[in-house]
Amino acid sequence: MSSSKQALAHPATSADAAPGITPGAARGAHGRGTPSGGSGSWRSRLYRWDMKASPYAFIAPFFVIFGAFSLVPLLYTAWYSLHNVQLSSLDTQTWAGLDNYKNLLSSDFFWNALKNTLTIGVISTVPQLLAALALAHMLNYKLRGSTAWRVVMLTPYATSVAAATLVFTLLYSWDGGLVNWLLGFIGIDPVNWREADWGSQFAVSSIVIWRWTGYNALIYLAAMQAIPADLYESAAIDGASRWEQFRHVTIPMLRPTILFTVVVSTIGATQLFGEPLLFGGVSGSKGGSEHQYQTLGLYMYDQGWIIGNLGKASAIAWSMFLILLIIAAVNLLINRRLRKTHDG
Repeated sequence: MSSSKQALAHPATSADAAPGITPGAARGAHGRGTPSGGSGSWRSRLYRWDMKASPYAFIAPFFVIFGAFSLVPLLYTAWYSLHNVQLSSLDTQTWAGLDNYKNLLSSDFFWNALKNTLTIGVISTVPQLLAALALAHMLNYKLRGSTAWRVVMLTPYATSVAAATLVFTLLYSWDGGLVNWLLGFIGIDPVNWREADWGSQFAVSSIVIWRWTGYNALIYLAAMQAIPADLYESAAIDGASRWEQFRHVTIPMLRPTILFTVVVSTIGATQLFGEPLLFGGVSGSKGGSEHQYQTLGLYMYDQGWIIGNLGKASAIAWSMFLILLIIAAVNLLINRRLRKTHDG
């Protein structure tokens, strides 16, 4: 009887717990270590929901904006391209099927715009990337004020299209322009840059070259600085000059970057619009009096907003989109070929 009273007076300690139960397990079952009631399960469900839904919530704004301002207009343009739609009467639409695309294929203006787009693209892209590669190669070596030179190269890219085109329009002016003055100084007759066939395309291309050379040069420079220095040291030990190092070390290592800049520049040339429009002045949308530098972008603008044929303009837009898809497919094939060559 006395032992039972002592047991009631002195509760069991951790050492007196039942066999197989860890000390404090009975107290921990209802302590703060385990959430009591339904609040703990609600918090755990909220935590699991947060872990699963948060990534989608973070990227949702991009897809919402992309869908509203890119995907929906793209699909709506595809619908317009299959109808006869006039800007003056948007509510009146008649089904045309593929007639707008057939009219494009039989239109001399479309083929002229496509030819001008390809010509200006080649004239502007090739010198631009070659100059960017040369500038990046010079900046890759330790020069005084290299940071200042990089900022200077980005200045044309930061300049607006309107400001740059206005300056170049004055430079290429028929009467009193600096370019014609320099040509006359060396004994060459002045050129009417707005009306000449090749002259107008060269003038438009020079604006593109001036604006984008520094941007591509910085891309090449970043890729060059990622090339391991051991490769140059090994080439120098073998007696390779700087030119040979550039040919046999720098260029092969820059092939993916060069391919990227070629594709991006080609896409930009396909969508060229602002420079020829502002350079032409009053006849900018026509690409000159004889359509000598009218690009696909200008042709689409002229058909849609000047003439008011939105159905045909939509067909031009989708033709440009298909051209960009072809460029992307060619890029993919070349990239795969380069990878196989590199792996082999």
